[in-house]
Amino acid sequence: MKSIYLIITLVAMSMASCENHDFQPLPPQDNEEPAPAPGGDEVTMDPDALYNGIKLPAQWPPKSNYATNIRKGMNPSDLWEQPGVIYATAGRQLFVDNFLVKTSTLRRTYHYPQIMDAPVLTPDKAWETSANGKSRFAAPFSDGVWYDEADGKYKMWYMAADDATCYAESTDGINWTKPVLDVVEGTNIVRKGSVRDASSIWIDKSGNGPRYKMFEVAGGAGKWAYHYLTSTDGIHWRDQDAASESVADRSTVYYSPFRNVWVWSMRHNVRVDKSDPFTVRARDYMENADPSAGNKAAKANLDNFWFGPWPAEQKWSHNTSNDGAPGIYNHDAMPYESIMLGFFSVWQGPENDVCNQLGMVKRNQIMVGYSRDGGYSWQRDDMSPFIAIDETAGSYRGGNLQSAIGSPIIVNDKLYFYFSARRMENKVEVTTTGLATMRRDGFVSMSGSGILVTQPMLFDGNTLWVNARIGGSLKVELLDSTGNVLSDYTTTLNAADKCSIKVTEGLQDVVKNKSVSLRFTADDCDIYSFWVSDADGKSRGYTAGGGPGLDVSGIDK
Repeated sequence: MKSIYLIITLVAMSMASCENHDFQPLPPQDNEEPAPAPGGDEVTMDPDALYNGIKLPAQWPPKSNYATNIRKGMNPSDLWEQPGVIYATAGRQLFVDNFLVKTSTLRRTYHYPQIMDAPVLTPDKAWETSANGKSRFAAPFSDGVWYDEADGKYKMWYMAADDATCYAESTDGINWTKPVLDVVEGTNIVRKGSVRDASSIWIDKSGNGPRYKMFEVAGGAGKWAYHYLTSTDGIHWRDQDAASESVADRSTVYYSPFRNVWVWSMRHNVRVDKSDPFTVRARDYMENADPSAGNKAAKANLDNFWFGPWPAEQKWSHNTSNDGAPGIYNHDAMPYESIMLGFFSVWQGPENDVCNQLGMVKRNQIMVGYSRDGGYSWQRDDMSPFIAIDETAGSYRGGNLQSAIGSPIIVNDKLYFYFSARRMENKVEVTTTGLATMRRDGFVSMSGSGILVTQPMLFDGNTLWVNARIGGSLKVELLDSTGNVLSDYTTTLNAADKCSIKVTEGLQDVVKNKSVSLRFTADDCDIYSFWVSDADGKSRGYTAGGGPGLDVSGIDK
């Protein structure tokens, strides 16, 4: 596969606050000089490898047996081996797993976003209350919340009551308006009458075909299918007559620019044992470079079984019945910098009939995972909720949290994550749109005082940057392929707390086509990411849902 060169801009501002939680340390390592890197100085990129040096197996997509793997989750190392040299030529390099790390005495710390106390969008229009009065709904059910650089607006597509799809927009991502449109007179409805469930709406910034693409799961119980629609303005949609075969509700679609494929993530309720009345919520997989052809071929099929819940998945503590929980209720994904981010709405119980008896909504919390192979295998070392339910009386996050396509949006040095949340209010189910924010690249940091040495890497650029909180100091050294320090490029940084800190310039002749490792010696630090680019700090990584001041292509270039 051809190497793919990516995206993202960077604005050097003060660090957005984020909450520290318990960490999972890497195995302790001796503070020794690293062993010589494999190979010599010169590095030739393998044309059959992915953009980061990973080589996929010949059998693609891989086959997985649902009967034996239904509750095993995924382990990327079962699918591909660590490359001898990582191609780190584009995008910020994040410490979300062990992929970048050769040795370390620093600890891995997981961070979680700060969630706004009140929703940013609520059901306040007549068409956002169901005809029977039992539901009020104004929130993405995946749908999409994006920043559209083409016209400088935050744009939200969301589900309203009785299957309507609506549109809202904003100038700041916090205060939203619902414009009156001409699709359904006097409303902000852009689609109605399709008996919809989930909908996946993408602003396709690649320039391939219509800019706005919708994959809507519609038809009703027993008749669910993907319908592929396109639009030139995001308001007026045209059905492309590319309906899929049968799928289940809460199925979604995402795009992986790392491999230039669309992925159909299909919900499948799997009954492993025919004598067991309960099913496990899991996913089937299909990919295609052509959104129309792929959509026609999509079909929920256990021959394409992908994954079910991970072994350490949380279950609702009050749920003692054997109802199949936990399970993967939904799965969305977005390209961010040099990785794919995966959002997993994990169902923790109870079943719908029990919810009705208890007067509650089902319990889904949003977890996060990371993919290095373009969005197939997912690393999920942290099973704590990324966006959590709030059981406090009156909270809008009472239950059933669902991710929104487009998250995160990059706003200066912060990431914006939108989500839907439900609560019961006087026997009426109320669903609103929430917003959570965190530091840019702030998912995971390597923390404390100690030494971290990266795997051998291939860089392309002139300037080394880091995203870090430096309490005391941070010494950064470049090591050649034999482990020797390139002393002319050693830098010690003093106390700072920024999402982009310039470390060393003048690297082009040193790093180009050569294997280089980095050694960080930290004194009271949190290191979130690093990258080599140019003096402007643009990372050439993917910008996810976009953001103010970023490039219209979705690439920081």
